[in-house]
Amino acid sequence: MNGPNAPPTFKGRSLGIAVLVVAQYCIAIIHIVSGFTLLLGVFSPMGAQQTPLIYSVYTLAYGVLVLFFTYGIWTGKRWGWIGTVAVALFVIIADSLVLLNLPSIPGIPKSATIAEILYSLVVIIYLLQDHIRAKYRV
Repeated sequence: MNGPNAPPTFKGRSLGIAVLVVAQYCIAIIHIVSGFTLLLGVFSPMGAQQTPLIYSVYTLAYGVLVLFFTYGIWTGKRWGWIGTVAVALFVIIADSLVLLNLPSIPGIPKSATIAEILYSLVVIIYLLQDHIRAKYRV
């Protein structure tokens, strides 16, 4: 049972991890659905001109990876922590390249890059806290 000064928990996890998991699962589902939708559009004559195939595959793969690593975070696995940090770093790099007009994944919308970078930074900063890292033995 939590003492009067103990931080709030949900199902034995810190509230921060619970919030992160919910946010990550929502992001994963959005990207998986978007990725499939974009892939279906790519195979139609009009969709092929709108979205590069690589971006459709990237969006779907990103969603699947986020879903997988978020499960690892929820279950307290080290690989979940490592994978989540790695994916967030990748997003920061890919989106920064888009902002700088340098080669990146074709199709990444410039309008989404700042929000994606900021969100990824928040995730990394949270996961790099000593008490969080200690839970994942990183």
